[in-house]
Amino acid sequence: MQAAIPCMVMRGGTSKGLYFLASDLPAGEEERNRILLAAMGSPDARQIDGMGGAHPLTSKVAVVSTSQDPDSDVDYLFLQVVVDRAEVSDAQNCGNILAGVGPFAIERGLVSADDELTDVRIRMLNTGARAIARVMTPGGQVEYQGSARIDGVPGTAAPVPIDFLDIAGASCGALLPTGKVIDIVNGVEVTCIDNGMPVVLMRATDFGLDGAEAPGELETNESLKQQLESIRLEVGPMMGLGDVSNKTVPKMCLVSPPCDGGAINTRTFIPHRVHEAIGVLGSVSVATACVMPGSIAWQVAGEQTGSGQLTLEVEHPTGFFTVEMTVEQSSGTGGVAVKRAALLRTARLLMRGEVLVPAEAPQS
Repeated sequence: MQAAIPCMVMRGGTSKGLYFLASDLPAGEEERNRILLAAMGSPDARQIDGMGGAHPLTSKVAVVSTSQDPDSDVDYLFLQVVVDRAEVSDAQNCGNILAGVGPFAIERGLVSADDELTDVRIRMLNTGARAIARVMTPGGQVEYQGSARIDGVPGTAAPVPIDFLDIAGASCGALLPTGKVIDIVNGVEVTCIDNGMPVVLMRATDFGLDGAEAPGELETNESLKQQLESIRLEVGPMMGLGDVSNKTVPKMCLVSPPCDGGAINTRTFIPHRVHEAIGVLGSVSVATACVMPGSIAWQVAGEQTGSGQLTLEVEHPTGFFTVEMTVEQSSGTGGVAVKRAALLRTARLLMRGEVLVPAEAPQS
C-alpha cells in the first residue's frame, strides 16, 4: 500500500523542491524523515524511485506552518534530503527555497492575499532568522508570470523581492564565528563568515586555479576536493558548528577577481558538489565579506569600502547575484555592521497534488 501526502512542487530561485504543510507530515522527526526520503527517492544517485532530481539543488523540502511568533506570519523549516545517503539535514537555511514559501503560504490559505502585493513575514526555523517576501497578488491571486529574470533560470517570472532581517551569525552565533577576519587553516588563509549562511572564503589562486573553471571541471578535481574537505573539517569546530563531516555547512567558496564587471567571482562547493550558481544566503555572506576590511573577499574585490546602502554583484558560474545591503561602520571585529540585506528571486508553482510513498518504506 501507498500513503498519499498533499504537497506542491515549486521552483524557488535556482532550486526546486517539495513544499508541505507541517500538519500533513508526522510530528516525529524519524517518521517524517522516512517519508521524505521515500518521496525524494533517496538514497540513490539517480533518485529514480522518487521526485528528486539527482542533485542537491533539486532534492529540497520546505515545511510550512502558521507562526506563533507575533512578528511572523509563517514558520519555514528547510530540509536538505541527501541524494545518495539516507539522511535529512536541518543544519542550514535555504534562501532559494525560501522564495517559494510566500506563494505557497498564500496558495494554501495560511496568509490572506491583498489585492496587488502581499508581504509575507517568514521565520526560518533552522536558525530563527526572519525575512519578508513580497508576492505579487493581483486580484488576490498569486501571480507567477512576469518580467523578472534571474541568472540560472530560463525565461522570466514575477519578481519576489526578499528582505533578510537579523541574519548575522544565524547559524554560528556571530558574523565572524572564529573572532578573526583571517584564519590560517592547513597553511591556507581563509575568512569564516556567517551572514545568513556559514561560508569559508578562500582565494582560488591559493589552489592553483584562476577561479573561472566550470563546475564540472572542479568536481572532477579530486585533489582539490580533498584539500577543501580537509579545511572544512578543521573549521567546523572553529565556527561553532562542531563535527561537520555529515553536515551541509559550511559552504566552501573560492573567490577570484570579477570576470564580467561584478564585485567578485565565486565558485561554491555545497559542500561536495559545485553550485551551478551560488546560494541566496551564501551570496549575502560573500557580499558582506567584500566590504569587511582585511577579509579574503575584501582583498580580492579590490578593498571596497563604504557605508549606507550598497549594491554589489556577486558573480557565479551562470551569471551574478545582485545583493543590496545597508552597512554601517563598526568598531567591532570586522569593522562593519550589516543592518539590512535584500535581493531578488522568482518562484513558480510546478505541480499541486499528492506525493505517494510506500506506507512501510524501509529505513536504508
